[in-house]
Amino acid sequence: MAKLLGKQSDADTYACLAMKIKQAINSTYLNKETGLYGSGSQTELSAPLYWGLVPDELKHKVSANLAKRVKDDNAHLDVGLLGTKTILNALSENGYADLAYQVASQENFPSWGWWIKNGATTLYENWSIDAKKDISQNHIMFGEIGAWYYKALGGINPDSQHPGFKNVLIEPHFVSGLDRFEATHNGPYGTIRSGWERSSTGITYSLTVPPNSTASLKLPGLGIQKLQAGTHLFKIK
Repeated sequence: MAKLLGKQSDADTYACLAMKIKQAINSTYLNKETGLYGSGSQTELSAPLYWGLVPDELKHKVSANLAKRVKDDNAHLDVGLLGTKTILNALSENGYADLAYQVASQENFPSWGWWIKNGATTLYENWSIDAKKDISQNHIMFGEIGAWYYKALGGINPDSQHPGFKNVLIEPHFVSGLDRFEATHNGPYGTIRSGWERSSTGITYSLTVPPNSTASLKLPGLGIQKLQAGTHLFKIK
């Protein structure tokens, strides 16, 4: 924020402080040999990945440890409130989108799928359907999954170099267990639409880029493509 306001000395101060905090966290909690943070719980591994604390050379090892831990937990949530913010994103951003979807769609307690199975159509404040307190049925408490739909399944992400969705970063994940998905976002330049459908011959992917904007699309096996405004169709085998 300081940089945006032209306060470069403040920006330098806080950037330096951020680096010191990052180094302190890693020196205290990261085992570089094993690639584990703390005791290796889902939150201890997913939070550093999501918040950009893991050294680049260890991201693969830490994310593999996270995936193993989640699999050992039967692809089920084993996090507190802070972990629900990071677990799905950390998995899908580091090569484990299929596993993230398994976690998100679990139908036993506690899970978002558990809510749906028990009749929920909104985000609750409490995993327990019959809780005696903290029972708001329109709450952001475990709401990161809403953003995850757009970011991971739809692949819609802002580009920090071209803010306001002037350029859109698109990287959808065609997760196993889901045959169809569509997301739309009404940005400043119009509606961004990202949708895909699986069939016996492969996956059909459709992207709509609004007028006066562009998109950088990354698809499996096709690399990164720069797209202009309009609707674009792709067939992925």
